[in-house]
Amino acid sequence: MNNHLTAERRNAAGKRWRAATLAVALRRSAVALCLALVVTSSSAATITVFAAASLADALKTIGAAYETNAQDKVRFNFGGSRLLARQIEAGAPADLFFSADEASMDALAKKNLIVPSSRQSRLSNRLVIVTASDSTLRMGGARDLASPACQRVALADPSTAPAGAYARQYLEKLGLWSAISPKVVPTENVRAALAAVESGNVEAGIVYKTDAAVSKRVKVAVEIPANETPGISYPVAVVTESKQREGAERFLKFLNSPDAAAVFARCGFLVR
Repeated sequence: MNNHLTAERRNAAGKRWRAATLAVALRRSAVALCLALVVTSSSAATITVFAAASLADALKTIGAAYETNAQDKVRFNFGGSRLLARQIEAGAPADLFFSADEASMDALAKKNLIVPSSRQSRLSNRLVIVTASDSTLRMGGARDLASPACQRVALADPSTAPAGAYARQYLEKLGLWSAISPKVVPTENVRAALAAVESGNVEAGIVYKTDAAVSKRVKVAVEIPANETPGISYPVAVVTESKQREGAERFLKFLNSPDAAAVFARCGFLVR
């Protein structure tokens, strides 16, 4: 009898020990799962990219491709590069800056607002003169912009957008700026200049070759020769005050990949 009771007690004790061990294991598993979720959540980032308006189509495609294979999300703020630089100077939350000119990036570098080691010139472009696809305006060269038949010329505002600044440099080099500047209709960025030509509100505009390529409502009237085109450069860098530094560096690495280069090339950019 005593032996029987002793065996029962041992069985009961064993069951309690196994239950306690299982409970501890379950608690440890739950803690491990929570930690894993925290690590996954913290490693994923929402990356904010301030980028030149002319990069919109290419970067949207590249961003979508990046998100399919990464936990990160990419959000874009497109506009005139000089205006975007001013926003970053004012404290706007940006992780990466992709400019259409070196001057805008230089302005941030002088104030230690970009990470110097991350800066690189990724792309170049060309300028073209465009007219509406149904326009009857005859143009043999930039000098025709000064003719009476061409009353208005759309340019991205040279004070806020590199496309306009490059266009002004080109016209000044030809000695045409003083004759054409009274006709200039300044726009917020190069895409707005393109839209002005599409709508017929102006007779012509000077935009990037990549912008003309995305519109079926304009035609290239004059392609400015490479040897006459100002030195167009698109630098990119991580913003010093980025809240998602690791995420920004991951996306920058992807921007330098062969897959991203292929997208840029398809959009007409000159990849460096």
